[in-house]
Amino acid sequence: MRFVLVLLALLLSPALAQAQVPFLPGTATETASDSNADASIDDLIRIIENDASRAALIERLKQVEGDPAGAPTAEPAMADLSIVRQVAEYTQAAAEGASATIRSLGAVFLDLQAGIIGTDSASLAAFMEIVGPVLLAAGGLFGSYLLLRMLAHMLSRRMATGLETAGWLRRAGAALLAVLMDLSTVLLAWGIGYVVALNFAGQVPGRMGINQSLLLNAFLVVEITKLAARAVLAPRLSALRLLPVNDDNAAYWFFWLSRIISLIGYTFLFIAPLLAGNLSTAIAAAVKVLVMATAATIAVIIIMQNRDDVRHWLGGRAKQRDDGLGHFLVLLGRYWHVVAIAYLTALLVVWFANPEEALPFMLSATLQSLIAVIVGVVIVSFIARFVSTGLNLPGDIKERLPLLEVRLKAFVPTVMQVVRWVVIIGVLVAIAQAWALFDFAGWISTEEGQGVAGSVISAALIILVCLALYIAVSSWVEFRLNPNFGTVPTSREKTLLGLFRNAFTIALVVFGVMLALGQIGVNIAPLLAGAGVIGLAIGFGAQKLVQDIITGIFIQFENVMNEGDVVEAAGKTGVVEKLTIRSVTIRDLSGTVHLIPFSSVDQVSNMVRGFSFHVAELGVAYNSDIVAVKQAMFDAFDRLMQSEHKDHILDNLEMHGVTAFGDSAITVRARIKTVPGEQWSTGRAYNECIKTVFEERGIEIPYPHVTYVQGGEARASGRVLLPSTDETGPNEG
Repeated sequence: MRFVLVLLALLLSPALAQAQVPFLPGTATETASDSNADASIDDLIRIIENDASRAALIERLKQVEGDPAGAPTAEPAMADLSIVRQVAEYTQAAAEGASATIRSLGAVFLDLQAGIIGTDSASLAAFMEIVGPVLLAAGGLFGSYLLLRMLAHMLSRRMATGLETAGWLRRAGAALLAVLMDLSTVLLAWGIGYVVALNFAGQVPGRMGINQSLLLNAFLVVEITKLAARAVLAPRLSALRLLPVNDDNAAYWFFWLSRIISLIGYTFLFIAPLLAGNLSTAIAAAVKVLVMATAATIAVIIIMQNRDDVRHWLGGRAKQRDDGLGHFLVLLGRYWHVVAIAYLTALLVVWFANPEEALPFMLSATLQSLIAVIVGVVIVSFIARFVSTGLNLPGDIKERLPLLEVRLKAFVPTVMQVVRWVVIIGVLVAIAQAWALFDFAGWISTEEGQGVAGSVISAALIILVCLALYIAVSSWVEFRLNPNFGTVPTSREKTLLGLFRNAFTIALVVFGVMLALGQIGVNIAPLLAGAGVIGLAIGFGAQKLVQDIITGIFIQFENVMNEGDVVEAAGKTGVVEKLTIRSVTIRDLSGTVHLIPFSSVDQVSNMVRGFSFHVAELGVAYNSDIVAVKQAMFDAFDRLMQSEHKDHILDNLEMHGVTAFGDSAITVRARIKTVPGEQWSTGRAYNECIKTVFEERGIEIPYPHVTYVQGGEARASGRVLLPSTDETGPNEG
């Protein structure tokens, strides 16, 4: 409150009354000026009427026109362009402007003093005679409006019953109907006021004074403005309020807005013209100053009361984002009240200094800036909601292109960031245009402005087209690789489509960036030449990279391996997870991922190409019947064909017979032909069947073993036991 009182004291300080006395109509100064002007006109008439004096005047004018150099001229001074001179001129202009402002403020109070002193008792008596009819018209106007407002409020309350849980469209319709009822009360009271002024407030029935008309028109403008605020806030009917504002805040803001609107509106539209036309313009100007100072003081009080609430609200909004805008909101929350008070003070000082030109410009620029900010916020919010809603693709598209929605949503943060910055730049340009800081409309109409705008738009369109092409090609590859639709892609198609997508993405990025830079005026010829030099340097300095790429190209042409194949390359065996033009990624049996550049690959062993074999090599004892062993292997194969692995077997058991004589076993080999990649599971199942059949038929599968006998026991029995790896047990010696 101390700050508010100090501000009010500064605004209403009588010390400014020491400024220069302004020119007032009807004073001695005005009379002297009029007399001098009349004398000069009479002298000019006498010169023109006298022939000799007229000829002398014409001759003098011809000499001045024919010999302009004869007139005394001053030598042109050398222009001083130093920084000291420029600073001095700037400070001189600033001091003169401040002095003019102070004189204007002092003149206002001098007007008040002169007006009050110069007003005689007769003028006051005449003014009081005028006030009577105005008060009568005001009684009829405001009395009827009060009754109509009570009736309209009762109807609106009854209409709002049960709308708290209604839909948004129904609430909007009810709010519109309430606004129309309020508007009808204003218009009807305005009409009743005219009826009263014409028939009861005038000296002659059917005629009214200008003062009653001023009151009625001021009422219409002020009450319609308050109606707009009431329609937005709906302080008494929360069911009709479309903004997310609670009852206390709505009542608070409408209370202060309505008071400020009434104070300023009725003063400038009715009271000030009434005083200026019937008493004195000085008194009218003083009343305006007092009202504007009061309105500014009320605004400062409102700002100080809501300082913490606005800071907390901006802080909550800033916590939702961690970018430059969030930091700006935090900074704005700390100092917004200082900026608002400084703006109000500047607005008041500008109005004091030049109310005819500066104040309308400042108010217009402020209104345009607010509209630009509101439009920017609405555009960003609408685009964000539209994008987030439009990204929920239908079910059939999700089934065909499961990654399309994910890919689109991945672009949303970047796209929204770009859109947000574009809107911010547009809002800043609109604000600069409103405050005459930058004539964007004039610049864009020039050839240079149109060229720059066309270049930027062309570059943006190129980037958008590149993004659309990337999404289209990636979606097509995804659809082609989807096994649920169309033909099932082969391993080679998976590999080639993946390589095509990578190559297309790189080429699209390079060409898109080059074309966009070319559109905004960047000379891309040096970039292309530099890229060629860099490529040549890479070719000489990165021989391994070149070898990787060349080897990878031939591997792809020869179709040695594809994604999903089980291969052995560079001593690593596993499944090919990723295949690029430079390297192959293999995951082995233990889950370890190996990235192998093609320059280190001497040979590639593909274990799943065409078909596969499970080779069963079994060791049996030397005393086993080989025919029985073979039959047991065939019987185990028959059991395997009765299991779920029969669909993986392409041919009958291929018996190779005895292939080797070992130290303790005879090796019998057979082979099973399977589909690619199923030889391992089929072999494991066949081994289980072999183990079961051999146990049933008593076929021994020998294995090395050692029998150990204590040395003392061996000497007591007279025997020496030697260790042996034969299946018959230890040898006796």
